[in-house]
Amino acid sequence: MKARRISIERTGGPDVLELREIEMRAPAPGEVLVRHEAIGLNFIDTYHRSGLYPVELPSGLGSEAAGVVEAVGEEVAEFEAGGRVGYFSGPLGAYSTRRTIAADRLVRLPDGISSDIAAAAMLKGCTAEYLIERCARVEAGQTVLVHAAAGGVGSILVPWLKAIGTTVIAHSGSAEKAGIASELGAHHSLCCSRGALAGEVRALTGGAGAAVVFDGVGAASWKASLASLARRRLLVTFGNASGPVPPFSALDLTRAGSVFVTRPTLADYTVTPHEMRASAARLFAMIEAGSVPVRIGARFALEQAAQAHRAIEARRTTGSTLLIALTRLIAPLSAPRRLRARHNSARRLRDR
Repeated sequence: MKARRISIERTGGPDVLELREIEMRAPAPGEVLVRHEAIGLNFIDTYHRSGLYPVELPSGLGSEAAGVVEAVGEEVAEFEAGGRVGYFSGPLGAYSTRRTIAADRLVRLPDGISSDIAAAAMLKGCTAEYLIERCARVEAGQTVLVHAAAGGVGSILVPWLKAIGTTVIAHSGSAEKAGIASELGAHHSLCCSRGALAGEVRALTGGAGAAVVFDGVGAASWKASLASLARRRLLVTFGNASGPVPPFSALDLTRAGSVFVTRPTLADYTVTPHEMRASAARLFAMIEAGSVPVRIGARFALEQAAQAHRAIEARRTTGSTLLIALTRLIAPLSAPRRLRARHNSARRLRDR
């Protein structure tokens, strides 16, 4: 049985992504063979590709996908062939039409959650879950500032925060994206310059500032985030979309009002299978209740992964971006090659 897989042999721009045909092995004890239907593309994938987050080379990419179980190895009791599953916590290698993966990294998908929705929501949605409910422990009545509110994680943070009774101040990079944040439920949706953001936040909070700031932008928003915080409150910097946060001193936190800063990662909040599955269950419950709509902003064929990376790095996407594992027969690859748009059907997937 064969599969198509995207990998990198060196770090760099999107042109380092290579498409290969590989032979699949049967699952070993404790493993499951999954046929992917949808693959989640996340900003962290670009960090692995570029080398910002070092990986051992050669390496696959992607840590999130959903599909159907094709075979199970010995000692696997919780999954069976034909079952619908997903995963979002790695290891890297989701950019593939098939994947053999440890059973303890999988979650069972509820009937009401499609593969597209699961792949679009799991990593970003479980990130939102741990950020809101276990890291910041946000409470009803608080005012929360969300950067990049129309983006992948932001578009889940905003409705989730509204659903639990907070006042949401959203910040976006354009009027169009600010409109999306308003549709998602933000009480105040801003698209001002980052230099003006803290003043806007304080005007909306009677001078107090935000109780929590969720910042996945990084370097470009760091100063605005600190200046927007209420005294003794929390800044959660969880991403580096504009580059890593610059070096700072403890005195900077004192000057900002004795504030707290944390730099969490999903891996530390999904250490065990129980934590991982509990996070996913909470997310799926929020989606099925209608509290958290999942926006799929773009779909690309797997072969178009390089284009997809360029799109998210250029901020041309909103919501979640998917890679679709096409099931039609395609002539075998004779050698690794650079990814490019080749099929009319792939372009239709991108634009759908």
